[in-house]
Amino acid sequence: MLPGQYLQGIVPTDLAQCNRAASFLQSGFWGSFKARFGWNARSFLADWGEWGTLPLLVIRRRLSPGISLAYVPWGPEFPRDFPADDGARNTALEELAAALQPLLPEDTTFIRFDPPWYTEGDAEPPPIYKPFTRAGANVQPSDTVLVDISASAEAILMQMKSKWRYNIGLAKKKEVIIRRLDEEGLEVFYALLRETSKRDGLVIHGIEYYTALFAHYRDYPEGSQELRLYLAEHEGEPIAGIIVIIRGADAVYLYGASSDRKRNLMATYALQWKAMEDAKAAGCTVYDLFGIPPREDPAHPMAGLYRFKTGFGGRIIHRPGSWDYTYRPFTKGLFSAAESIRKGLWNLKKRRFQNAGNEA
Repeated sequence: MLPGQYLQGIVPTDLAQCNRAASFLQSGFWGSFKARFGWNARSFLADWGEWGTLPLLVIRRRLSPGISLAYVPWGPEFPRDFPADDGARNTALEELAAALQPLLPEDTTFIRFDPPWYTEGDAEPPPIYKPFTRAGANVQPSDTVLVDISASAEAILMQMKSKWRYNIGLAKKKEVIIRRLDEEGLEVFYALLRETSKRDGLVIHGIEYYTALFAHYRDYPEGSQELRLYLAEHEGEPIAGIIVIIRGADAVYLYGASSDRKRNLMATYALQWKAMEDAKAAGCTVYDLFGIPPREDPAHPMAGLYRFKTGFGGRIIHRPGSWDYTYRPFTKGLFSAAESIRKGLWNLKKRRFQNAGNEA
């Protein structure tokens, strides 16, 4: 099949090659971390001809005997000068999906992509064409806010809504203390996360997931990323926390938690500002708030999250979301039906939780 119009070749390579990737989700660090939880990480070098060669992380997981899926988180990354039009990207994506099939085990039913390219503002997300089909649910956030932290601290603050600047100042005035504790703060953070999950109806990992993440970061030999945990305290009481990953020019807000108590002290605003300040000091130019609803909609169950994150300023971007390329149509159909049922049950559970909250 190769060479194609864009993809000239693809070969397996050492997982460490993926540490050249821009996104942490395409890094060897992330691939080897996911391997701790039942995923098999595979790495490739994709030759894009005149535009250059870049690594590609693919993780696989068995769903049942004879059925497995492959997944490319926030990939493929294209070389800097690769054509930016939708047609070129879609053709390249299809060439890549087809070329990967003989390099993956025979029971691979489909491969799922989260393409990283995006549109901004009010524009619709970039289109993905047939033969790809939309996944039953997005794996990674398709919409987010990217805050430019390359400017001075004063300029960063001025791009925020005035209420957000006020809240940051209020937290300081009320003597909310922000401490960076990293692995040492995990148990306290997880207790806050369980409160958040109960309050907001969120599904969270067990504490072993977060413990493994920090242990993997500590033990990983290639140190191009940094994992940080911040806690906000008031009068010695932990009231909020966040986990942030720094890689290259990007800092990404991965996880957040807050107590039901002392919410009027605006600790979550102070946490984000501290993380932005520290990321800037570490050489980052972008702070990714990592996930918002696709648009402002008061009826959306996460409308409050949209308001909170967009209040920090920055660019609102829209990625295509998760899309599947099918290798084995029959077994893929069975999986898609099961995924749709699971999604429907989860949506029903969320609605029940929201209605209970409204009635309380």
